[in-house]
Amino acid sequence: MMRLMGIDYGDARIGIALSDLLQITAQGYTTLKNTQDETVFDEIQKIIKEKEVGKIVLGLPKNMDNTEGFRAKATYEFADKLREYTDKEIVFCDERLSTVAAQTYMNTMDIRGKKRKGLVDTIAAALILENYMKSR
Repeated sequence: MMRLMGIDYGDARIGIALSDLLQITAQGYTTLKNTQDETVFDEIQKIIKEKEVGKIVLGLPKNMDNTEGFRAKATYEFADKLREYTDKEIVFCDERLSTVAAQTYMNTMDIRGKKRKGLVDTIAAALILENYMKSR
């Protein structure tokens, strides 16, 4: 079996999470600086190869009324560009409140300061991936 990769896409940072090989658990992996160029896609491609990723789960930002706003458009554009770098299937998963849940988790764990900034995206990616795995 192959791993799943969860992605929390943002203008400044991209959170990455990975499942275990049995696709039971999701763990935060890293946060990439979104350079808005091929560098970030090369980094994602490298992780896909090294970690034997079989499918990508991309968080889709939706409004609370289930409509898609301007952030969803940016996410679709990111997915289209990512498809140029990998042949792995990309599926979308509703990411509403994933960042809020990640911030709540960090508050509970008393994570503060500079660590918090990059970690929120990694945790959000893990929550997106976890929600996807639970929904299957």
